[in-house]
Amino acid sequence: MKRLLLISSLFFAIPASAAEITSKITDSVQLTVQGAAIQSNRIGATYSLSGTNIQFAGSFGLSATGAYGDTTPSLTNAGQAFTFSEAFNAADAIVTSASAASGTVAAPNLYGNSTTQLGGSAGTLAGTLSNTSVPTVTAGGPGTSATGQRTIELSVFK
Repeated sequence: MKRLLLISSLFFAIPASAAEITSKITDSVQLTVQGAAIQSNRIGATYSLSGTNIQFAGSFGLSATGAYGDTTPSLTNAGQAFTFSEAFNAADAIVTSASAASGTVAAPNLYGNSTTQLGGSAGTLAGTLSNTSVPTVTAGGPGTSATGQRTIELSVFK
């Protein structure tokens, strides 16, 4: 009896029902236009003073306003060679307010260390979705990107 049951199960397969098969198609298009941006970092003042066979009298260094003090050099050993080097870099003025209108700053403050990024131009940037074909994208101007994607998922016996 057991052998008969085993043989009969080999000839009769159990059909899968249509409810156990699913198919999903997802289409998407993403269009991006880069916005304008400015990153600006204020630089501080620097002052350096160095030399050989020379000495400095008076104050030297930076004040709170970014000005450096007065120094008076004099030779250590008169009649001998000397070297003298002085360098000064003024600090950026501190900006305490800026006005913005419609989400933009009309006159942005550019400090000594600034990076400016121009905004993109949409130009002919476009994307379309269709019932019958994959998404299509059309290139735009500078500073734009377009991505079209189709995902197909087929599940059996889920």
